Amino acid sequence: MSTVQIRVPASTSNLGPGFDCLGLALQLYNDVRVELAGEPEPAAFLTAVASAFFARTGLPPFNVRVRVSGGVPSARGLGSSVTVRLGLLMGLNALANGGLERESLFRLAAELEGHPDNAAAACYGGFTIVRPHGSAVLRYEVKPALKVVLCVPDFEVQTPAARQALPESYPRQAVVGNLAGVAAVTAAFVSQDYRLLRGAFRDQVHQPYRQPLVPFLPSVLRAAEEAGALGGFLSGSGSTIACIALENTAAVAAAMQSAVPGGTAAMHVVEADNAGARIVTA
Repeated sequence: MSTVQIRVPASTSNLGPGFDCLGLALQLYNDVRVELAGEPEPAAFLTAVASAFFARTGLPPFNVRVRVSGGVPSARGLGSSVTVRLGLLMGLNALANGGLERESLFRLAAELEGHPDNAAAACYGGFTIVRPHGSAVLRYEVKPALKVVLCVPDFEVQTPAARQALPESYPRQAVVGNLAGVAAVTAAFVSQDYRLLRGAFRDQVHQPYRQPLVPFLPSVLRAAEEAGALGGFLSGSGSTIACIALENTAAVAAAMQSAVPGGTAAMHVVEADNAGARIVTA
């Protein structure tokens, strides 16, 4: 085998209060084609991933060519960097017969990302819970009835800049509020009673501090709820805004887009992906 193609789902993370620990895989994908090559891949981003793989496995390095295609927008809070990193790791593992289990691939992707939430969702699919220091992932199937309406603005938010906006400490009440929110979101997904999500996405840990990066966030969320959404949140560090709905998704999407100045946002209505990253051709 000289070529392998990996399909990796986009993911939305945090889901409001679950900073760096909750994730949801989406039916929006990038395909990562990894092919044996005579010359090394020139992109430093990809070279770092390959170096980490060979260092972890102890296998002799080889050169590959990497091509990425698909619909996951870059730097929009939908896990685009994870799709590439995890896709390359899985491709290298397949080409080398490296034998790394899915858990090992997830851990390596999470280390390269610097946070595990998107990596867990992209790797395992479904709704995922993971501790920031890499403990085992808890994963739950998501029913097709749950729809995610994505409002993707026409500007990027870089994760390092979004993290720099966060304070070093928080008031006790803010932490308690987020703990209650995480419990409510988790209960809804585990029970698959998604109506419990109404009012559960309120966050006091990251969204208030990142709002200047996406100033129309409150108006988009308000418009979505008025149109019938259960609620919504900043997807990852943004700029995408995600809302959850069980019905009236077209009206929710139209309301969200109308709340963006000039209507300059792409809209997607997707279901959760329960399969996670997988080989599609070899």
